[in-house]
Amino acid sequence: MSKGSLGVWRAAAVAAAAAAAALVAGLVLGGSVTEKVIPGLGDAGALTRWGLPASRAAMDLLSALTVGALLAAAAFLPVKGGRGAAALSKDAIGYLNAASWIAAGWAAAAAATLVFTVADVLGQPVGDVLTGSELSSYVGSLPQGTALMIVVLLAVVVALLARTTTTPAAAFGLLAMAAIALLPAPLTGHSASAANHATATTGVALHVAAVAPWVGGLAVVCAHALLRRDRLPLMAGRFSRMAVWCYLTVGASGLVNVIARLPDPAELVTTNYGRLALGKIVAFGVLGWFGWWHRARTLPALDEGRPGAFARFASVEAAVMAAAMGLAVALARTAPPPPAEPESAVKSLLGYDMPPEVTPLRLLTLWQFDLFFAALAAVLGGLYLAAVVRLRRRGDSWPMGRTAAWLIGLVSIIAVTQTGVAKYAPILFSVHMAQHMVLNMLTPIFLVVGAPVTLALRALKPARVRGDRGPREWLTALLHSRYLAVIAHPAVATLIFVVSTFALYFTPLFESAMRNHLGHIAMMVHFLAAGSLFFWVLLGVDPAPRKLPYPARLILLFVTMPFHAFFGIALMNMSQALARGWYGAVDPPWGTTTLHDQHTGGAIAWAFGEIPTFIVLIVMAFQWYADDQRQARRMDRKADRAERAGGRPEDDELAAYNARLAKLAERDAAHRGDAPPSSPAARQESPRSGR
Repeated sequence: MSKGSLGVWRAAAVAAAAAAAALVAGLVLGGSVTEKVIPGLGDAGALTRWGLPASRAAMDLLSALTVGALLAAAAFLPVKGGRGAAALSKDAIGYLNAASWIAAGWAAAAAATLVFTVADVLGQPVGDVLTGSELSSYVGSLPQGTALMIVVLLAVVVALLARTTTTPAAAFGLLAMAAIALLPAPLTGHSASAANHATATTGVALHVAAVAPWVGGLAVVCAHALLRRDRLPLMAGRFSRMAVWCYLTVGASGLVNVIARLPDPAELVTTNYGRLALGKIVAFGVLGWFGWWHRARTLPALDEGRPGAFARFASVEAAVMAAAMGLAVALARTAPPPPAEPESAVKSLLGYDMPPEVTPLRLLTLWQFDLFFAALAAVLGGLYLAAVVRLRRRGDSWPMGRTAAWLIGLVSIIAVTQTGVAKYAPILFSVHMAQHMVLNMLTPIFLVVGAPVTLALRALKPARVRGDRGPREWLTALLHSRYLAVIAHPAVATLIFVVSTFALYFTPLFESAMRNHLGHIAMMVHFLAAGSLFFWVLLGVDPAPRKLPYPARLILLFVTMPFHAFFGIALMNMSQALARGWYGAVDPPWGTTTLHDQHTGGAIAWAFGEIPTFIVLIVMAFQWYADDQRQARRMDRKADRAERAGGRPEDDELAAYNARLAKLAERDAAHRGDAPPSSPAARQESPRSGR
């Protein structure tokens, strides 16, 4: 074993010991392994009490290492061959092979967590669970079991495919799959039953999505430094830029989670859960200091050819991160303090109490904070404005109309996800339908007219390493990909826009989405994405695989829009209510009947289509006129160039057109016996420009 490999194993052992020590301390201080066993109740035994958090900690650490190895292969290390034949480097292939083995361990740890979780819930020893039928029934009946089984399956797929992957695009696909596998397990824990479970669920998702690349990325960069591999300064610099955003996301989402579970700040020191959360806050502050030291001291040392200091410092930081993850697992095993007052049935479903009777003023003033869409609007707005500022600083212009359209689109998102519309949408189908129509048929128009892809292509800088893929190159590769060519085909985009609405509302999918906060977010994101895809085909200023002529766009618009009217009429004529179980559970005492409210929602869907159709026609008219003017100016410039080059008609479409007219005039004159118009005066009188 080489000196570098020995250093990697030593650093891994120190990190594992730190995680185990923090886990044991957290479990003991939190009281989750010292609970008194009540006679007569089932007891899973000491093996389950200690084995469940241990397997969960191993699952979290291995998942982060898998993400880190895939990140190193797909993003941290430069690719070879450039745009034409991009391929992964030898080190990147090595990290993919490592990811395969680590993902296999991740799947095994998730499977062990599943077994221990069943034993803990049923209060039976592990041996009885393994020999009985409880395991199979638990997986299919409870969310935690289903979530862990999804993790096992996805981790196995990553482990198998990582051994045969050789292209950057495939590596990014595995990275996306691993990122998806991170979410099911934590989202079925305390966050799903918190008082404000909508905010808590989104906060946990953002927290986990930021922690894994931060922890795993640091571990892989540390291993790269200990092994003395090439491209370490480039790899560390890319990780450092990513780590800043991960740190900010972890801090913001962690604060949201603490507030959601501990509304009283005094509970940070008076409860076991609060004290463990306070320990995580301290660890977070220490890691922030480590990050500052890296940027100020060790990264410049790397540029000077001194990787030893970075490797030693990163090894210590990795151990602190592992300890923080062990503490996080102990925190997850500790029950948060119960609410001071018992929750109503409506609050347990919605996350908030039943609002007063709906009025137009309350739809505007009863704000309902939604972390996901607030973060989405902030990120999209910040990135867009930052790109505009970059263009202006280098002397390039960007139309104010496009910026205004983009911001109007973001304001419309906030208007239906943060105001009283969001508070009443889960209760009244009519308000939900108005929210759907805005996100699906109004917001996308303004976002598409904002031309974000064109702005990104102009603002992003090319990759510093020749042949590598930076954000601009990845965006270009996506625009030229087969996937986008299929999904952005007018027929496919139209089918998604139209059929998905009928498939959602007239199947049990709708009620399932309303009962689950993540399902509700996925539903609204789908509305927004499907509308953006359709209007990109219809109005898109951005580059697209296929550009429709304007007459075809008009036909597509007038063929598609009536389907939403048909959908509204179908809702108005239904004799049974959709999602009866959900709307019966949250039925407001001041509201009308569920079926009557559904008919109102159908009327909104039927009438709303006129608004986006009118806006699209106005935008399309301006675009058509501007395109016509551009074509005329282009033909005039081409004619001028041809005239300066010697006046050869074959070099200019307009000149060729005029030449054909002259020949036809000569032929007509010959038939009449007149002299052909070949004199200079006659040529001057021939049309100079025309269409």
